[in-house]
Order: sequence, then structure tokens, then C-alpha cells
Amino acid sequence: MPSVEHVEKHFTATAAVRDIVIGMADGLTVPFALAAGLTTAAAALTRGTGIIVTAGFAEIAGGSIAMGLGGYLAAKTDTEHYASELEREYRETVELPEIETEEVAKVFREYGLTETQMAPIVTAITADQKKWVDFMMRFELGLEPPDPARAARSAVTIAGSYIVGGLIPLAPYILMHEILPALWVSIGVTLLALFVFGSIKGHFTGVKPWRAGMQTVVVAGLAAAAAFLLARLIS
Repeated sequence: MPSVEHVEKHFTATAAVRDIVIGMADGLTVPFALAAGLTTAAAALTRGTGIIVTAGFAEIAGGSIAMGLGGYLAAKTDTEHYASELEREYRETVELPEIETEEVAKVFREYGLTETQMAPIVTAITADQKKWVDFMMRFELGLEPPDPARAARSAVTIAGSYIVGGLIPLAPYILMHEILPALWVSIGVTLLALFVFGSIKGHFTGVKPWRAGMQTVVVAGLAAAAAFLLARLIS
């Protein structure tokens, strides 16, 4: 009987998904809460939606820049942390070779290997400084080499997702002229968008789409409702 090669499929774009989740979740909830909160104040002044659209665009612009910058700095910090730890490991393999060798052995010891079994493996790894340091970075510290373009890509992804998410709850105010009807339509499209977004996220992360969609609606919906109520109380 011919053998069939077993190929495991794993979702590897976790960083990109994290950025999209951050941007979309905030983009869907924060501008919605702002627009909904302003609805009460605007209704007392005028029946037009201009003030809400203007404030919404201002929030989306400021929020996308702030979120993008946050993503950039977070990714940049990860890169700088990796570089710092890499430099330290190279230094320690020169200055403290016995301790670093024991740390390699400790990794294999935790997997149940005996001293006799691990001795040639440890010798082979510590014979090459680059492989030695790479092993310590991955198995002792749990760090993987960062993508050099990660910071810029993270900033663009988060900011772009924030803008897309923010335009969804704001769209009814742009297309409609009556404030209160626009508010109800905004609530409806925002909840629908949250469910669709959550379902797509669930598909990629291995969670049942309908369950992920409902979780997103409940969590983000409660956050948006709380922000709306606070904005209304303040106004």
C-alpha cells in the first residue's frame, strides 16, 4: 500500500491576525460609542448629522494614528528585546561557557534524556557558537527571530483596520440626515459587522465561526454600550 505523506497545516499569520483584531475591534467600538454619545447632544441642537460625522472622522483619524503608532512601538520593542537578548547570549557563551552548556543540557534533561544520551547532542550544539546561541534563544528564552519589516507592517495593518472598522458605524450618519434613525441603523450595522468580523476571526483561529461571532458581539457590544452610556452621562 503506497504511503501518503502527512502534511500538517497550521495557521502561522498570528501576528497579522492580532493586528487586524486590535484595529477592527477598536475601530468598530470606539467611533460607534463616540457617534452614539454625540447623538444625544446633537439632537438637542440640530437634527442634522454634520457634527457627528465631523467628530467621527476626527476620531477615526486620531485613533488610527494612535493605534498604528502603538502597534509600531510594540513591534519595535519586540525587535529591540530580541537583539538585546541575542547580544547577551553571545557574550555569555564566551564568558560563562560552563553555565551555558549546563543550560543546554537542562533543556534535554527536561525531555527525559539521560546524561549518556544527551552528551553527544550537547557537544554538537555547543561546538558551533551560532547554533548554540540560536538554541538558547529558542529553547531557553522562547524567542524567535523577529521580522525586520514587522513594525511598519503592524502600524499600517492596525491603522488600516481601525479606519475600515470606524467607517462602518459612521456610515449611517454620512448617508442619512436624521440623527435618531441614523443611530438605530448604526447600532444594527455595527452589531452585524461585529458578528461577521468575529466569525471570520474564528474561521482563521480554529474557533467555531458562530461562537466566535457571538462572543465578539457580546464583548465588544458591552464595551461600546458602556462607552456610550458614559458619554451620555457626561453630555
